[in-house]
Amino acid sequence: MIFKETKLKGCFTIEPKIIFDERGYFMESFNERTFENGIGQSVHFVQDNQSFSSKGVLRGLHYQCGEHAQAKLVRVLQGEVLDVAVDIRPDSKTYGQYESVLLSAEKQNQFFVPRGFAHGFLVLSETATFFYKCDNFYNKESEGGIIFSDTEINIDWQFEFEKLIISQKDQVLPTLSNAKKVW
Repeated sequence: MIFKETKLKGCFTIEPKIIFDERGYFMESFNERTFENGIGQSVHFVQDNQSFSSKGVLRGLHYQCGEHAQAKLVRVLQGEVLDVAVDIRPDSKTYGQYESVLLSAEKQNQFFVPRGFAHGFLVLSETATFFYKCDNFYNKESEGGIIFSDTEINIDWQFEFEKLIISQKDQVLPTLSNAKKVW
């Protein structure tokens, strides 16, 4: 696997080594030792989540606060998404900045989003199956979110806003300056 740290300290893109032959392909999608060596820290994943969505569905920007903060290792099993992480660590030099990564089943690439980041994704293909590992259990009371269209962050979603499909809950999230603090 090839690990590349993004401009946001602690966020990594991960490209797998894929072995193709006449039967198809084989790849190792996760190896704890390789992963921890690649990102330079120990992460213990405790929960796997999966969603299926149609083109134009935008989920996010979500995070968990305090002792329930979560790191995520995300990937696409089918389709293609624009995946976004926003640095919401109060003392970070890149606070309020974002990184976007195109994830696809074809490339089998992954994105590691550490604790202290809001996360969201937009489906670009007709449908997509999105999969992610979390290093902490979900806690409803610790839920936080930021509106996808926050002009302070100014995310380029590379999609027409009027064609987005967004849950009622995500449409009324606060801006970064009014959101719950991650810690």
